Amino acid sequence: MVSAPAKLRLAVFTSTYPARVATFFERDMRALLDAGVEIDVFAVAPLDASLWRYRLDILDDEILPRHRVHHLSLLESVRQARPWPVRKLATFVRDAAAVSASAARFGLGPLAKSAYVFPKAWTWAARSADRYDHVLAYWGNYAGTCAYVFHRLIERPVPFSIWLHAGTDLYRSPVFLQEKLSYADAIITCCEFNRRYLEQRYSDNGSAIGPKVYVSYHGLDLAAFPYRPDGRPARTVLAVGRFARAKGFDHLLRAAAALNARGTPVDVELVGDGPERAALGALARELGVEQRVHFRGWLPFAEVRRAMSQATVLVHPSPGLGDGLPNVLREAMAVDTLDPAGVYFGTSTGQLFGSANEGDAWDLLADFLPPVWSVEVALVES
Repeated sequence: MVSAPAKLRLAVFTSTYPARVATFFERDMRALLDAGVEIDVFAVAPLDASLWRYRLDILDDEILPRHRVHHLSLLESVRQARPWPVRKLATFVRDAAAVSASAARFGLGPLAKSAYVFPKAWTWAARSADRYDHVLAYWGNYAGTCAYVFHRLIERPVPFSIWLHAGTDLYRSPVFLQEKLSYADAIITCCEFNRRYLEQRYSDNGSAIGPKVYVSYHGLDLAAFPYRPDGRPARTVLAVGRFARAKGFDHLLRAAAALNARGTPVDVELVGDGPERAALGALARELGVEQRVHFRGWLPFAEVRRAMSQATVLVHPSPGLGDGLPNVLREAMAVDTLDPAGVYFGTSTGQLFGSANEGDAWDLLADFLPPVWSVEVALVES
């Protein structure tokens, strides 16, 4: 009798899980599970159990049981650390010193975050030294550092892959990233722009990384995003995301105030929360649009999807190079009232691009403009 092949056992390192927003991570993990991969998730941030309610149904307890999602507080990782052979300790010390030296160049915050993951990698590796067939760093930043140190400590010679997304792990504070890319057996990213950026930025690392870079677009189940063109309001602008300075929500409020001053008032719905919440509220009052700006807080994904289907337009503002391929734009395109959906974006160097066929082809609509921080689109019927 021929036995069935054993499942590939994958250790996945991510930053925070569960989280208020982890839709593309959950879709990717579900796809791996559907492909027959056995997954354990190692989340470097402490567990906030109240966030389990934001988890998508596609990755509920029956699909990925909670005992397969591992957390350690910093104190637990130090207390539970077990001694390893001297040669492993030497590897750990060398790697920690090299990563710390790289992190220090970016400031105290990146240094502290890097040091935070070292004992977690040590303790998790001591527990699971021979359990996995592949190690995947789902982010290139501190989760990537934890996965790198973990992989260097385990005994089995298994592949190491790293997944890079956008500003948080590719463009800003790329701690030890060049070394992690050289070390990785495979590098995954979410768009062609990132692939080109990687090849151009890291082409001098002593080895060509191009052949091991793969583009994996974040997909959507379109059946979960029903197309409902009727019953939408005339002037409701929706934006979704974490209220952080790098997200550029202040530009959206200024644009709304400019429209209001021109006699075209719009209602702005902001779904999310974050460190800039108070500043955005103050800015809305300063601009005189506080009655038209509605802060809805974090919502479960089903309610976010409903808000998309009920808005006139979704705007994804940005102050510069940030998201590689914003997932919220894909989700909004899926409920776009035009068929095919139109997509538009501007650049900080003054170009305006548009696509009339859902991004298959792009036209330069305008050039030599001031920096374009956000684009609003209206349908004009003749």
